[in-house]
Amino acid sequence: MPGTFAELYTSLLKNDVFTLQAREDMAQGADGLTCALAYAEQGKPEFTLAYLLLIDDISEQEKHEILAVSYERRATISQEKAEQFDRQFHRPFPLIKLEAQKDRLAAQQVRQGRRVRREGTANRMLRVN
Repeated sequence: MPGTFAELYTSLLKNDVFTLQAREDMAQGADGLTCALAYAEQGKPEFTLAYLLLIDDISEQEKHEILAVSYERRATISQEKAEQFDRQFHRPFPLIKLEAQKDRLAAQQVRQGRRVRREGTANRMLRVN
């Protein structure tokens, strides 16, 4: 049985700055859900997650969906940036595209209620002999 939203995704916040900012904003009266949705639209899953972990007035499924949207949005932004760089510098940017793929996979994992696994693929692909 999968864990709760907090059990599955708290470990993704490697830096306390996201949680500290979210707590500070909410202490000053900001609505956590509104902030989570705004950061999701901007493609910032770390900030989105920080707010989602602090709010209790929506279901676990809604939290999963909002976090997944945030990863998808970041993937879209990264893909667009890679294409822009391709045109501007006349060469491909495969690592940006790889990160977009990882974000799409993360969105899929979140929707399925699974832990997000991100580090394994990069280590295998970037290994140099």
